[in-house]
Amino acid sequence: MEFVESSLHIWIVLAFIAAAIVAFASERIELEISSIGVIAGLLLLFHFYPLVDGNGVSLLTSSDILAGIGDPALITVLSLLVVGQGIVRTGALEQPIRRLVTLRRHHPILAIAVVLATVLIISAIMNNTPVVVIFIPLITALAERLHQPVSKLMIPLSYASILGGMTTLIGSSTNLLVMAAAVQAGQPQLGFFDFTIPGLFLAGAGLLYALVVIPRILPDRTSITGEVVDLSGKQFIVQMEINPDSPLVGEEAVAGQFPSLRNITIRFIQRGEHVLLPPFDGMILRPADAVVFAGTRKSITEAFSDNPQMLHGFLQSEETPIESGTELKSVQDQTLAEAVVAPASRMIGRALYQVSFHYRTRCVVVGIQRRSRMIRTSRMTDIRLEAGDVLLILGKRADIMRIRSNPDVLLLEWSARELPATALAWRARIIFGLVVLSAASGFVPIVVAAVTGAAAMVVTGCLNIFQASRAIDRKILLLIWAALGLGAAMQATGGAGFVANGVLSLLMGAGPPVILSIFFLLVAFFTNILSNNATAVLFTPIGISIGRELGVDPMIFVYAVIFAANCSFATPMGYQTNLLVMGPGHYKFVDFFRAGAPLVIVLWLLFSIFAPFYYGLV
Repeated sequence: MEFVESSLHIWIVLAFIAAAIVAFASERIELEISSIGVIAGLLLLFHFYPLVDGNGVSLLTSSDILAGIGDPALITVLSLLVVGQGIVRTGALEQPIRRLVTLRRHHPILAIAVVLATVLIISAIMNNTPVVVIFIPLITALAERLHQPVSKLMIPLSYASILGGMTTLIGSSTNLLVMAAAVQAGQPQLGFFDFTIPGLFLAGAGLLYALVVIPRILPDRTSITGEVVDLSGKQFIVQMEINPDSPLVGEEAVAGQFPSLRNITIRFIQRGEHVLLPPFDGMILRPADAVVFAGTRKSITEAFSDNPQMLHGFLQSEETPIESGTELKSVQDQTLAEAVVAPASRMIGRALYQVSFHYRTRCVVVGIQRRSRMIRTSRMTDIRLEAGDVLLILGKRADIMRIRSNPDVLLLEWSARELPATALAWRARIIFGLVVLSAASGFVPIVVAAVTGAAAMVVTGCLNIFQASRAIDRKILLLIWAALGLGAAMQATGGAGFVANGVLSLLMGAGPPVILSIFFLLVAFFTNILSNNATAVLFTPIGISIGRELGVDPMIFVYAVIFAANCSFATPMGYQTNLLVMGPGHYKFVDFFRAGAPLVIVLWLLFSIFAPFYYGLV
């Protein structure tokens, strides 16, 4: 009777997992709802139909099911997300990467290879989602400079980050979760570089494929990309007063361009009663100069981030009282957002100095964009506002959000972005470097290094509490929690061993290399239709059971799960970075299958050949 009951538990848990897979893969059900439903379902199942041993002791309690929320691997993943957000928030990698993008501009293939190799290397020691966020605008700029379609480079960018993630323990959340599931099943903890050699072999081959093959098989969507770039690249008119302490004082124009205002078009400079028009070759900026220029939001953001003192110039305008200068001393905690002048706004027909915008909102209008025509000759403060004008607004996030209740303007909430606090970049680099070195050297456990690094990002001011909390993706949190709960249920009921025996019976007579190869392909298939994290947690105990049944080191199958679960190339929902590049590259679902399915096959074949020799199975 005990055997029948345990078998029934196994079948119920396997049916539960099948239902969870369908729910996770469904676009109709929110991932958070599916995850909470899985946790609640497991709690109800083992409460009303408990799994007990011969002495009546429960083998799977509510605490066991819920223990995933405190699992060191999950805490490590969340902490590394905070550390990565600190890197993004301070722009710690943007300046070095920008310099890298400008290299080898006359050698397109070499330039692309260097950038993608850099993405791969950085992704080996940093969560790859923020890496892709940082590189998307840089890849776009590189494509324009090299006259390459953006659609040829965005998928390789995502794939390079995924490939880099499979080379070290902290390269991907998948790797950390496999370690957690393996430890849960009685295996030793993974070391930082335990699978780096086979990981580098697969990553190198994958990067070569991304460079040589993918650009030839992806469609050229230049026309679509061009339309979008034109729309998003419209310029704002900006007027900036040069303060005595501004970094622009004494700066000389080179080839008509001021170095601190790159990618920005200077319309004119007002010096006292005189208006100075281009060209500006050899001109030196002086205190009290009023510089009127046109720039895209991206170029304006970069200028502010590189030189925070430039913000003081906006406080000296006619519209803003000087005594409020303490509010915007740096870009720390400052947000840029866009707002549209409403059709019935009281601001229509008035200039900025007449509407007292700063007095009423505690925010500063940095620039004006007119959709009907470019404003060329007026000072920004003299422009009479029209319905539909877009205002570029700077202020603290709380003040920006309060503009939602202002009837005169319509806040575009999606446009609100915090300015990178580049003055704190060196702190973020030091913290990030210490986290990696501490974890890699074994000086402290990886969870200790990650949590300490996350705390240091907040304590040193690289992030505030609000920014740190936003870095924690609740979808990742709940999905991993649910997957760990399912893994615990499989382990306790013996479901992992049951599935392993089923796989072995289907492959009766096959040697360990063949079984390892088929297992890799099976995991790679599910990671593209389910989720890399859920697949990793569910298949790790199965792989360990297969290894034990075969009499080989179970860790070989654990490594196979790591590599296969990272093969999320064939579908956009296979990995977060695929979804990130889908919009900028203007891809369709079939584009990922066309580029990614052959890559999965290539890595499967290479692993099937390399792994048996490397792990001594032949």
